[in-house]
Amino acid sequence: MTKEEILRTGALELGRLIKEGKVTSEEATTAYIEAIKAEDTKFNSYITICDDAVDKAREADKKIVSGELTGPLAGVPVAVKDNICTKDLLTSCGSKMLSNFIPPYDATVVRKIREEGMVIIGKTNMDEFAMGSTTETSYYGPTVNPHGTGRVPGGSSGGSAACVAAGLAPFSLGSDTGGSIRQPASFCGVTGLKPTYGTVSRYGLVAFASSLDQIGPIGRSALDCAALFNVISGVDEHDQSSTVSDKVDMDKIASFDVKGKKIGIPAEYMGEGIDEDVRNRVMEAVRFYEEQGASVETFEMPIIEYAIPTYYIIACAEACSNLSRYDGVKYGYRPEGVDNLIDLYIKSRSEGFGMEVKRRIMLGNFVLSSGYYDAYYNKALQAKALIKKAFDEAFEKYDVVIGPVAPTTALKAGESLSDPLKMYLGDICTVLINIVGLPAISVPCGSDKEGMPVGMQIIGKHYDEETILGFAASYQKAHLTSEGE
Repeated sequence: MTKEEILRTGALELGRLIKEGKVTSEEATTAYIEAIKAEDTKFNSYITICDDAVDKAREADKKIVSGELTGPLAGVPVAVKDNICTKDLLTSCGSKMLSNFIPPYDATVVRKIREEGMVIIGKTNMDEFAMGSTTETSYYGPTVNPHGTGRVPGGSSGGSAACVAAGLAPFSLGSDTGGSIRQPASFCGVTGLKPTYGTVSRYGLVAFASSLDQIGPIGRSALDCAALFNVISGVDEHDQSSTVSDKVDMDKIASFDVKGKKIGIPAEYMGEGIDEDVRNRVMEAVRFYEEQGASVETFEMPIIEYAIPTYYIIACAEACSNLSRYDGVKYGYRPEGVDNLIDLYIKSRSEGFGMEVKRRIMLGNFVLSSGYYDAYYNKALQAKALIKKAFDEAFEKYDVVIGPVAPTTALKAGESLSDPLKMYLGDICTVLINIVGLPAISVPCGSDKEGMPVGMQIIGKHYDEETILGFAASYQKAHLTSEGE
């Protein structure tokens, strides 16, 4: 295979070719490393390139030949978001605060992909501490959307989505706290899966909001995402919130039939504030399912009105608690010329954190402060219970709930930074899923009039990744002319 053919090949197909000896892991890894070095100056999707990737690929090739590695993704290169710990490799969270942090251990998901024989080629750029929707708050500079110069890739997993869209990784790992896998996948025209909360261990994921965070795959197709999900999912003794869950059946997903399935569309997801092109593309995709024999019904879900305040109260409250550990003492950024503990705390945090992180820490401390705890945080928890009830009722009637991933396509660079509230409101379609821990997938479903990708969001019941992956795969089977496109 030529280098260009390797870079165009999807992850599962590449794994099959490696297993058949038509290409080696070393050749595939070398092709991606060379492409990153040559092309990523345009996108800034990576923070770190793994110097030992080619050596690891050679090791994988030997184990594949000997029969020690037999999985479908053995030898396949993968990129990892920079808030997922990698032993002896910089894990910065896109922040000055951790710009010198070299973890002494691997996150559970990293250990699993290494055991599978996959090759980590780099750590991807992200909004600082996963706080943002544009990948513009990174200490290492913004990431550029490969589909349009001057457009953001979404966030916070913007680097993980952009590198896949640019052909600089066959797939990647991201994290999703309020849409941070699905929204950049939508903006960059790739596929992104946010699994059910607890199905993938968070051990080694640097915490933003612990009750909302979830690691998941970003790839070129639903089948690639399904294969990577099978590798990283499962209960973990290091994470008490992780749960036992079944692996998804790849054959069932590949041959999934939507005939007889029931689709619900919240009217609020298609109403005021949703761009016309986005609405039209999503409804065209829904009509495809109707043509295949699924039934579609619009229903009211008024609790969506409270999605943004509920999410940001809970997320910021948990963030201010999680980020209190960064004090300039144990690890991370430590300022010079400080001679007392109080100044050390103040200077390390004021110099180490960026503006968006500081904003969310202040919001979190406010909603948890005396006199405001009941008025804000407790009310948010009550709203969370009502949101869960609304979804429980919806899934008594429907197999999946479908809507857009985001109200618009990719924004122009700088638009959100000058208006943080606008950035927060852009999460209206995604945050509900994290609040109640449901699985959801972003599937490319066309473009707007300017050629920017539109994403359809398919939401499923708890632990029913197989159904949403099947819905996504059936759509892509009909609309992708070849794997990897």
